Amino acid sequence: MPKYIRLISLLVAISVWSLPKAAHAQAFIPHTVQIDNAQLEKQGLNLAQEAAQLAQFQQVEQALFRAQLAAKLAPQNHKVWWLLGSLHLQNREFDQAVISLNKAQTLNPKNPEVLFALGSAKFQKKDYQGAITHYQAGLKLKPNYSGGLFDLGNAYLMLQKFPEAIAQFNLAANQDKKFWPAINNIGLIKYEQGDIPGAIQQWQIAVSIDKKAAEPLLALAVASYNQGDKQKSLEMGVSALRIDSRYANLDFLKENLWGDRLLADTKKFLEIPEIKSASQPKEETP
Repeated sequence: MPKYIRLISLLVAISVWSLPKAAHAQAFIPHTVQIDNAQLEKQGLNLAQEAAQLAQFQQVEQALFRAQLAAKLAPQNHKVWWLLGSLHLQNREFDQAVISLNKAQTLNPKNPEVLFALGSAKFQKKDYQGAITHYQAGLKLKPNYSGGLFDLGNAYLMLQKFPEAIAQFNLAANQDKKFWPAINNIGLIKYEQGDIPGAIQQWQIAVSIDKKAAEPLLALAVASYNQGDKQKSLEMGVSALRIDSRYANLDFLKENLWGDRLLADTKKFLEIPEIKSASQPKEETP
């Protein structure tokens, strides 16, 4: 399972219904421009709401433009900076994401979602120890959050601290019995450690939770094929790639944290004619 970048619940993050009321008009003072800061902030939060709505429809560039303007109009609102940082993160602009999220954390140190987002940005920058620090800080504020536990496990995985990673994945799965990505990633670790039966068991559990999850299904197909279960493995492989053909791309698998041993075996598996055919895009009927 990839270290996915979760876009926060933007409409929840931007509580537009709590916008400050505009200040009453002040008396006119000749030759002096009166700046109504409350009105500017209100305009900024309205822009932030628009940005959040656009982001939900994957219109990230338009959302970013509005969020950047919102941050200028409402620079003391931590939710606006949180939104802006999350949009930069979604757009894979990790340095800008860190800057905005740090601003949000400064304004409100008690928001765990900002800490998790900072961890994600550090993870994408390959600063795995920095990611761990932020994930752990977020979990102190929100200790039973399965997503945060999963993210922390992934950071340990990248540092090859496998016992620590498995411990976090197990905690995540215990918090949410349907959270198959954590179970899947335990399988990734076991496969790299040479425990093929153990990996197969994890992927079987993940598939039983979500039969439409392409990743554990393909991993299970590869592992089972190497264990000698040829025909059933091919059927599973074809099914996985028909669910999501991206998993036929080794670079995509690497982004999903697949290790060298599993990648090498998958490369051979993908060359099998039946599997290769399943990974090809189907021509549309005229």
